[in-house]
Formats: sequence, structure tokens, C-alpha cells
Amino acid sequence: MTVAIEMGQTTAGAAAAMDLEELLATRLLVQGNSGSGKSHLLRRLLEQSAPWVQQAIIDPEGDFVTLAEHFGHLVIDAEDHTERGLQVAGERARLHRVSTVLNLEGLDAENQMRRAAAFLGGLFDIDRDHWYPMLVVVDEAQLFAPAVAGEVSDEARKLSLGAMTNLMCRGRKRGLAGIIATQRLAKLAKNVAAEASNFLMGRTFLDIDMARAADLLGMERRQAETFRDLERGQFMALGPALSRRPLRLHIGPTDTKPRNATPRLLPLPEATLEDARAVILAAPPLEASRPQRRPAPDLLEQLRAAKSAAMETRPEPIELPVSAEELAERRERVDRTLRAVLAEPDAGFRAIGVLYQEFVVRCRIEGLGSAVPDLNEFRRMLTHARAGLGTELAEDDAWQEVTLRASILPDDMQGVFMMIARAAKEGWPCPGDAAIARAYGSHSLRRAQRLLGYMEEQGLIVCQLDGGGRRIVTLVELAWATAPGDPNGDDQPVEQAQSAASA
Repeated sequence: MTVAIEMGQTTAGAAAAMDLEELLATRLLVQGNSGSGKSHLLRRLLEQSAPWVQQAIIDPEGDFVTLAEHFGHLVIDAEDHTERGLQVAGERARLHRVSTVLNLEGLDAENQMRRAAAFLGGLFDIDRDHWYPMLVVVDEAQLFAPAVAGEVSDEARKLSLGAMTNLMCRGRKRGLAGIIATQRLAKLAKNVAAEASNFLMGRTFLDIDMARAADLLGMERRQAETFRDLERGQFMALGPALSRRPLRLHIGPTDTKPRNATPRLLPLPEATLEDARAVILAAPPLEASRPQRRPAPDLLEQLRAAKSAAMETRPEPIELPVSAEELAERRERVDRTLRAVLAEPDAGFRAIGVLYQEFVVRCRIEGLGSAVPDLNEFRRMLTHARAGLGTELAEDDAWQEVTLRASILPDDMQGVFMMIARAAKEGWPCPGDAAIARAYGSHSLRRAQRLLGYMEEQGLIVCQLDGGGRRIVTLVELAWATAPGDPNGDDQPVEQAQSAASA
């Protein structure tokens, strides 16, 4: 049975229909400047298709939460949940076929990317038996699949871009139909946009965006100027689910409205200049007074104090109905699974979120069930594994000081610091730039050199060169020092020593 949903009318007055089943197989890209009616188009599409197919909406501004009252969507406020919780929520929504709105309002850009990636990962990582058809709408897709690196961390960008790439490139076989909307095509990653076969192009003014939109629609460059003349709510349509030739259509009305309506002009209040001066320049309340600047805290001392307080207030452990042998056997199976994940050829250069998804799948195959570590525990395990640390050394009291010092650094640097600390403790040669870059998940040798410089600035290590140009790294206060190692030399002796010690 073919299901056609009505999107509006063509310029000739005929009904503009979209083939829903074709859309599920070929995906959709919507582009339009702010005020072009892009969100209105998405709302019309969601309302018309709601009775026929399950939906998930990635909503960065909370515009689509009003769908809940009329169509029964479950609104998930991402600010109230962890990344792991959102991943599980995505899995359960797919399992029980519940339409959802992931409201990312109130989060900064990096946390929006992380939580959206976790939720999309949950939708994607589900057993084959539950690959039901589903529309996945991502508004402002350029935020989650940027063409170039922005101010967010590399890890957050890789997680989000990886999830969006999975949705658009591999989602079709899993029943996921990606519908992405963006203000500017030039800001959207090309490998994500290129997977769409249906296009709805709205009003735009920049030459680079008009030219790219014209190319996608198969129009000549001189026809690109027509995108400037489109009215609000008008779009040029092309694709197997819409029209085989470029077609101008006007989007029809919707039953629901966004929470944030378009601002309207209002007359200014009548007030004298003296009254305005008295209100605006009045002394601020005492509670809003800016506190005096204090000297920068000693991060290491704060961490030590926090650790001591946690040890004092730690509750008595709860006796679990699991024997010590069973716990040891579970730990060994988890460690074995992690080693299998890291044994993949490109594991050192994959995003943590992608590695964790594969790790969870392998743990389920092993039958670990509820014993699967969460994302934070996985990060800790991954840090130790990349540093060549076994479980025994990671839990050794003498090593806790190293772990405490590493916690000063960002998460993605801690494994590098621990690898160097391990080499210093064992008296091995200092790892070369290639080994340091690999532990950080990079191919750049310059980045490895910058990492060492950053750790030295933080007062954690001291780097020296001997007469032969070989590098020696000493850990501050611990007095551990590596043996001299060639920064550009072969890292095989170091890796072999670490492998032997781990075994």
C-alpha cells in the first residue's frame, strides 16, 4: 500500500504529495535561511506522517515539544539525563515503538552534540528484530554534523558527526530514515548531506549556498538566483519521493504551533527619560554583587582533599549475592572483551562513543547483561588499557598517586600521561612521538610534542634531552624517570615491554 502525505500545493494549485514509503528508503535534506519556513515544513511533515510511522526528533531549541499534546510524542528533556541514560532511552523507544522528541534546549553546544549522539546511538544500536521503520528528524543539522571544527572539543565533534554519518549512510538498512534540516549547506558536512536523495530548498541569499542548492537540484548556475525570490513557506522540491523534476511548492498549514512564536512589533512604553534613568541605573541588589576575585586554587590539593572526603564518607559496601570467584570471572570477561575491541586495526583512532557501542555489543554477546560498565567506567578502563596498565597495577596503592595527578588533565590526555608514568616506573625508554600520538588517537607527531609541553606547563613532568638527543621524562615529586628514548625512533621495544608486563 502506497501512503502519500500532502505537504501543500504547487504553484499551479495542485496538491503536492510525498510518497512516505519512498521517503523511508531515500531520506530528505531541507535547506533554508532563518525565516524561510524550514521548521514549519518539518512540522507539517511530522503531523501528516504521525499516524503512519514512528518518529524521533532531535530538537535543539524545543520547538517541537508541542507535538506531544496532539500526537502523543514522548518529550525527553536531555538536560535531566546522562549520555548513558539517553542511549538506553533511544534503545527502549525503538523497542516499544514510541515517538519521541529529544529536547536539547538549555544545553551548550558541546553537551547538545554529546547527548544527541548518545540518543542516536541508542536508536542505531538495536537488535535486528526491532528494525521497524522510523523517521529521524534532525533540526539545525549543521550543529551536529559541522563541515569544519568549531569551538567544541574534538571528541564531542567526532561523536556527533559519527552518529549523524551512521544515520544517513547506514541507517536505511536498520529502518531509520534521516530527515535533516539546515540553514546553510556550506556549514553541513558533505558526506552527511550527500546521502539524501530528496531535497526541499527554501529561500537563501549567499552565492555559495545558492550554487550548491542548484547543483543538488540539477539546475543551471544561472537559475540559482531563483532561490532569492522564494517566499516564506515556498520550497523547490526534487527527488523520488517528491518529483522527478524541480517543482516549486507552498507548504500547507499545521495543527500545532511552536512554543517560540515569531516576534512581532510592539509600541515602546511611554516613559520619561528621568524615569528610565532611575530604573536602569539603580544600584544593583546586594545578592548580585560581584564577589572579589580569589587566587587560583591548587587543583592537585583540591583533588586530594576531595578524595580524602570521599573515603571518609563512603558508605559500607552492600553485600551482593555474588561470590568472589564469579566477580573475578566477570572482570576477566570484561577485560577480554575490551582487549578484543582494541585489537581492531583502527581502534586507536576511533571516537570513544563508537568504541563503546562496539564494546556494549560484544559484552551482550558474552552474556554479561547488567555487568556491562557504563560510559564513564569504560572511559577509565580505556585510559588504563591504552596506557598498557593491567587490572592489578591500576588497583595498586602505589599507582593511585599517578591516577590522582592524571585527573588534572582532560580525559583524552590521561592515557598518555599514564603511559609515560608506566615507562618511568619500570625504567623503560621514553615513548617516541609516534607512540604518544597513537595513544592520544592521532597521527600527528606535532600534537604529541604539544601534549608533552602542556603536561610540563601543568607541573606534572619535566622533559630533558641527553647528549645524544634522546628524551628523558621525569615525573615531578615522584622522582620517577624514564630511560633515554629516541623521540623519532622505533617504539617496538617499549610496546613489547608493555605487552610482556600486561601479560
